[in-house]
Amino acid sequence: MKRNIVITIARQYGSGGRTVGEMLAKDLGIHYYDHELIKLASEESGINESLFLETDEKMRNNGFFKVPVRVYTGEIIGPSSKEFTSEDNLFAFQAKSIKKLAETTSCVIVGRAADFVLRDYDNVLSVFVHAPHDFLVEQAAKVKSLPKDELEKFMAREDKYRASYYEHHTGQKWTDAMNYDLCLDSSKLGFEKCVEAIKAHAKVRFGEDIFD
Repeated sequence: MKRNIVITIARQYGSGGRTVGEMLAKDLGIHYYDHELIKLASEESGINESLFLETDEKMRNNGFFKVPVRVYTGEIIGPSSKEFTSEDNLFAFQAKSIKKLAETTSCVIVGRAADFVLRDYDNVLSVFVHAPHDFLVEQAAKVKSLPKDELEKFMAREDKYRASYYEHHTGQKWTDAMNYDLCLDSSKLGFEKCVEAIKAHAKVRFGEDIFD
């Protein structure tokens, strides 16, 4: 590859955005980061990985939706502060790990508001994968065995969490197309063509020989 490039992928639950990210990374021969970002942030901060996971789960289940917006600025709080292990500081350590990746390697990053964290980097292509409701439910049913009404409630909660997480850390709307370089409807393209669309956009953005 001619230079380091990073593709960030935000996605609706059931859209296959994670699958697209995995396929893209495999196709390009680059690393795929999702939950592994927590491990990197743990190593960066010295904070136990389990605390990142516990805090994430707590916010998911008990009210991220009620937390006031606190836009990420890049500031990291030191260990002498009681806020050292706060959700916002844990996010800041994840963001620091994301920035290090963007500065050193080509990769695909899914979630974690990575598009916002890397908004000032010129080697980043941000993507949002979405689809109509019926397609999302159909795809979600392939991996989660629940009655349709319960599945739809689960999906709604999951997307509400993702939207709240994004808005809390960025001050922006998660589904706003203006936040992304490329928005793809996976129901119309299918996963393989989503991969091809991202690669085509990257060639327009970074040069036809970017993947050589």
